[in-house]
Amino acid sequence: MAKRRPNGGGTITKRSDGRYQGAAYVTDTDGRRVRKYRYGHSYDEVAEKLAKLQEQERNGVPVPSRAWKVGEWLTYWLREIVAPSTEYNTYAKYEGKVRLYLSPHLGKKSLVRLTPTQVRTALAAMEKAKVPAPTRAESLRVLRNALNRARREELVTRNVAELVDMPRTDPQERKPWTAKEAITFLGTARQHRLYAALVLLLTLGLRRGELLGLRWQDIDFENEQFTPVRQVQREKGKLVLKKLKTDSSQAALPLPAFCAEALRERKLIQEREREAAGSHWHQEPGEELVFTERHGGPIEPRGFSRTFETLVSAAPVRRITVRLARHTCGTLLAFLKVHPKSAQAILRHSQISMTMDIYTHVVDDDQRAAAALLANLLKGANTSG
Repeated sequence: MAKRRPNGGGTITKRSDGRYQGAAYVTDTDGRRVRKYRYGHSYDEVAEKLAKLQEQERNGVPVPSRAWKVGEWLTYWLREIVAPSTEYNTYAKYEGKVRLYLSPHLGKKSLVRLTPTQVRTALAAMEKAKVPAPTRAESLRVLRNALNRARREELVTRNVAELVDMPRTDPQERKPWTAKEAITFLGTARQHRLYAALVLLLTLGLRRGELLGLRWQDIDFENEQFTPVRQVQREKGKLVLKKLKTDSSQAALPLPAFCAEALRERKLIQEREREAAGSHWHQEPGEELVFTERHGGPIEPRGFSRTFETLVSAAPVRRITVRLARHTCGTLLAFLKVHPKSAQAILRHSQISMTMDIYTHVVDDDQRAAAALLANLLKGANTSG
């Protein structure tokens, strides 16, 4: 005979197979009162499970209205939460990690019963399959984001992925160019049609997308400033011109004379290319890009990176990426003798002390060498080829 339990404490009965079954009414995530069952090998074990269930009920934590699998939740999260509220490229990155790594290893696991051990096992399986550590780390971050949302929606009571250590990555020593290296590179690339883009990349630290999305109407030569407003991205196989993500990204920035001169040269080059293209020239009305293909269309971001890498390989400098190249900005601004307040705006530093830290840690010998190279560069050809 079952022991008598207090009102509202649920019921516990012994089954014919010798195990115990407990039942209690709780609220699910759809707001309905439902009867939930717990099982165990002893009366006390089931009583403890019921007590936990009812503790959740008292704390206002509902039970899931359905038995989600991890793969089902990840698919729902991507479709209903990520896709409507994030940039397409962010969605594509998350979707790739879910499809290639998370769903194959964790998709059939119960969402509410997922454990840290299961997540660690999945990461170990990825490592055994020679998935790079940065990819494993990014996959774990995506899982953490998805489970955080599941916790907010009260489908799970904790985020087990946060209890798993991030895969260790061996950070490669990545150093941007010194001013001497940057100016040496600009000297070798002086005759390239995209020379001005390289100047802005290195001197103003623009991101690749916003550099390629710069329009002539964004540049105010008279007041020596420019305002980045657009960025070029590839979405669903098509190049698109999109607004920058935040208002702070669209603040007016100072335009040093060295950059303004390179842009004026670029305008002349583009006019010649427009004449050569004739009726084949095409640009979106009102979106006159500064840096275009030879027929006026936007430049593919990856194509620009390949051009940069080709030019780097032809110059007597260290191989670095476009992303790292823009971090040369602060050092170059110091050598160009740009006023610290202007440099602060260009670098988007919140405090002038951060800018001055760059300005005051300049190596004298390197500064002299860079200054000589810069002088020679400024005396170079008036137009690029």
